[in-house]
Amino acid sequence: MQRFNITRRGFLGGAAAVAGAAGSIPALAQDALLEQLMRQNQNADSGGGFDAASRNVRMPKASLPTLSSATVETTEQAIPRYEAIAARGGWPQIAGGGRLRLGAKHPSVAQLRERLMVSGDLEFSSSKAEVYDSFVEQAVRRFQARHGLSIDGVAQEHTIVAMNVPVEARLNQLKVNVARLRAITKALPGRFVMCNIPAAHIEAVEEGVAVTRHTAVVGKPDRASPELTSRIVEVNFNPFWTVPVSIVRRDLVPIMQKEPDYLVKNRIRIFDRSNNEVPPGHINWYSQEAVNYRFRQDPGNFNSLGSIRINFPSQHGVYMHDTPLRNLFGEDFRFHSSGCVRVENVRELVTWLLRDTPNWSRQEIDGVIASGDRKDARIARPIPLQWVYVTAWVTPDGVVQFRDDIYNRDGLGSFAQRT
Repeated sequence: MQRFNITRRGFLGGAAAVAGAAGSIPALAQDALLEQLMRQNQNADSGGGFDAASRNVRMPKASLPTLSSATVETTEQAIPRYEAIAARGGWPQIAGGGRLRLGAKHPSVAQLRERLMVSGDLEFSSSKAEVYDSFVEQAVRRFQARHGLSIDGVAQEHTIVAMNVPVEARLNQLKVNVARLRAITKALPGRFVMCNIPAAHIEAVEEGVAVTRHTAVVGKPDRASPELTSRIVEVNFNPFWTVPVSIVRRDLVPIMQKEPDYLVKNRIRIFDRSNNEVPPGHINWYSQEAVNYRFRQDPGNFNSLGSIRINFPSQHGVYMHDTPLRNLFGEDFRFHSSGCVRVENVRELVTWLLRDTPNWSRQEIDGVIASGDRKDARIARPIPLQWVYVTAWVTPDGVVQFRDDIYNRDGLGSFAQRT
């Protein structure tokens, strides 16, 4: 890995440039009702309360959407700042120090301080260089928030790996994504849903404000979620799941070879072309015979789609849905699906989608799900939807965000994704 040399004056100058530029852009005024909605969706553990000496260092605002016309301009403005950091020698690499947390004393904390000051996450202080104090902890929280990591203020493996991505790689991401953002934001509607695939994150946006935000699980690197533009037209409650042929071939057949009772345990039924149910024992699982049948999972809390499926036209045959595997939303690396997108707190998103559709209040939505009955809701006004691939952007408050290039589309080579 390339090493970078940097002087004390150099890294302090770079920190001042980045922090100063971030603090020069005024926060956007927000409607009181939208502000209340946003507070409900703000992560209470995001570490927004900095010590007085760090009052100019900002956390990302939950109200600001990833996609807006202002995002293009602020992302462009960040490029010279990162070019200046690169010209001064970049930021130092952090040596392994195990799990560094509040109160720890270790030589690598000094490197950590320098790294955080260069990127503008930490202001200069006279604290002891090797002590992991509250200034460092809050700066680590901010870095984690800007890089889509769990916000715990602990410098451990994933955080250190992200810090050690060279500034040249981050600069390249900014340049690549400015072009993407310019194309995506040309004609944004007033009300839309966006899924940013590398961030594994969903936003419902209304008049330039992210009114509800959702953690997502998206496609594995070898089963990528597609970039697309569509309109959400329908919500299915307590849906069946028809297993795609690709999953039957790649996943279901190998599982049945090892676990012959898997389909029965998971209440997945097999149907022939005449819609007759076929017992699993009548199929040769050591051949490709299974792809000639239809596999359908019964509705229920065990169903792979959970209690909700969100439909939109797509040539890729993908959709958004609930999931019984909610533990996956707590991971930093949320790339586990076969192309569809799983949505955390999906009922809140559906309540917003069906806001203008009669007879679909939150109470009615909860009641239908609790009943277990199959029911569909057509959306009165289809909602524009975008699945995008954005790995670097700067929101209008000047906060620079980066995500892993999970599908290797940024030209980052070995720095494309965390190991």
